[in-house]
Amino acid sequence: MSFAEIFLIGIGLSADAFAVSVTNGMCKRGKVPVIGLLCGLCFGAFQGLMPYLGYALGSTFAKFISRYDHIIALILLGYIGGKMIYDVFKGGPEEATGGELKPGELVLQGVATSIDALAVGVSFAGMLSPAGMLSAALTIAATTLVISFAGAFIGRKFGDILTNKAQLVGGLILVGIGVKIFIEHTFF
Repeated sequence: MSFAEIFLIGIGLSADAFAVSVTNGMCKRGKVPVIGLLCGLCFGAFQGLMPYLGYALGSTFAKFISRYDHIIALILLGYIGGKMIYDVFKGGPEEATGGELKPGELVLQGVATSIDALAVGVSFAGMLSPAGMLSAALTIAATTLVISFAGAFIGRKFGDILTNKAQLVGGLILVGIGVKIFIEHTFF
């Protein structure tokens, strides 16, 4: 595989991470560079680690992953988004503006947005050498880091426009991403 092909795969894999970064930038209080860096590092790490893990596990695990990845993503993103929506209606002013970006929440987002990358890694098992896989994983991680970092800045702009409705919109986006992943994997 060429660098360009792997770079394009990295862009495709980072689409969900970008959307979640936009949501975090929109909803979470704090400095955008810090939020962007945290999103970029977390999502980049998971997007780089998961294909490498899939490569190492090979085709034995591929059927299990492709059978359940969409359900796991739906549950995780549905939980995070649902909690954000619930907090808007039941919480105080801190919950309505999204609060701080919590490490556990970020890790759940990272896992939920990178499950597909595990299956991609399995498909790389027959195509790439171990050195080629390491290069691919680093390329995917770096691509996701940059795209997620930019997503947080874009999200902050939307958050400033939406003000207190940002968390509601962000929660709906996360639930929507989970549903989209579920529908794509179930019916297409």
